[in-house]
Amino acid sequence: SIYQHCHFVAGHWSRYSSANNHLIGEAAGLLVGAITWPYWRDSARWRESAFDILSREAQRQTCSDGVNREQAISYQQFVFDFLLIAGFAARAQGQDFSAGYWNNIERMIEFIASVMDCAGQVPMIGDADDGYAVALSREADFCPYRSMLNTGAVLFERPGLTAKAGRADDKTRWLLGDGPGLPEAHRGPASQKPVRTAFPEGGYYILGSDYGTGDEIRMVADAGPLGYLSIAAHGHADALALVLSVGGEEILIDPGTYAYHTQKRWRDYFRGTAAHNTVCVDHLDQSVSGGNFMWLRHAGTEGVNWQESPEGARLSARHDGYARLPDAVVHTRSVRFERPERRFIIADELSCKAGHDVERFWHFGENCRVEEDASGLTVRSGAKTIRLILDSPPPAARNLYKGSEQPLSGWVSRRFDVKQPTFTLVENHRINSTATLQAVIECD
Repeated sequence: SIYQHCHFVAGHWSRYSSANNHLIGEAAGLLVGAITWPYWRDSARWRESAFDILSREAQRQTCSDGVNREQAISYQQFVFDFLLIAGFAARAQGQDFSAGYWNNIERMIEFIASVMDCAGQVPMIGDADDGYAVALSREADFCPYRSMLNTGAVLFERPGLTAKAGRADDKTRWLLGDGPGLPEAHRGPASQKPVRTAFPEGGYYILGSDYGTGDEIRMVADAGPLGYLSIAAHGHADALALVLSVGGEEILIDPGTYAYHTQKRWRDYFRGTAAHNTVCVDHLDQSVSGGNFMWLRHAGTEGVNWQESPEGARLSARHDGYARLPDAVVHTRSVRFERPERRFIIADELSCKAGHDVERFWHFGENCRVEEDASGLTVRSGAKTIRLILDSPPPAARNLYKGSEQPLSGWVSRRFDVKQPTFTLVENHRINSTATLQAVIECD
């Protein structure tokens, strides 16, 4: 059975537009198989072939700043395990990967540490299907992202990474042993700052303050590409979307994935623009879908301007997803964080010459309590409160949805094939030429 598996994988590599995480998983499996069972005439050839593929794909499928090119955070942990375990297997046999290979793994961990909030939560950007390369921990509170940090703390001698991970998890113990590098508990706010706040190649930027404390503000802004290769299979139409956590309470969220192959209407919704905290023009997605795992036309993000100072941070970028319309529309989003005031100012400029319907979406975590008033919303989660002020111009209409099926709006999916209602605010605007929509978020 093992021989047949190895023989098949070696003759049927994922190629061309499918050479994504599938190819890394195939190579990792073949490498481990060839090392563990070196008894066949083909074993040495399989081992070398898989080693070469992993050496190449680890670099090719990961940006230089550590972001997985699938633009899907769940796939970051999935690919990480394949690369890690294949690396350990090769190292144990005296055929270690290059320093660049291991540096790549360390950068992947740094990205997760940077987008993780003080409660250990990461945004659900891009596709997710609850998949794991290995299931070495059965702890009820096991988190693959915290486990990545624990592993990185020991592997790269960076104990500060365990501040968010908390106690050592069983998966890390199985892979690395239970030595002095794995304290039962390790927490400290000083090491909960983002390792970096800008990931220019991957396209993610972090704006906030008071990291690792009860007053933490952490916004992750997406100014990256749609996804990897021509089909961008696991990317979502989420250009210029935002997520926001305050004091470990998820306020603005990416609602997740829910489904892959079934329930097309729901698949289209969760990966579409309307399911993200960004702007939709003429009720169309920013990118053009060609199926469950294919995008025919990719929205491209450009013109990124990032500045950071003691007073705060500023990000602006634009995308061309709606340049395909007969009257081309370019969406430019500017986000300014004013640290002393604990305030975000968000401006969405729609550059065009004719009339368009514009919707702006605000998706709130399922634990949020939302109250409307004349100027916007008050949103509470746990002990935290924010004010969302729809500054100017006032929307022609605004609707607050929770668990709506007509239209689809007000949903979150924390697990594959499971969804639940949550609040979503939709602003409706009618513009007749270039216009700017402004909003303010005030954090307590």
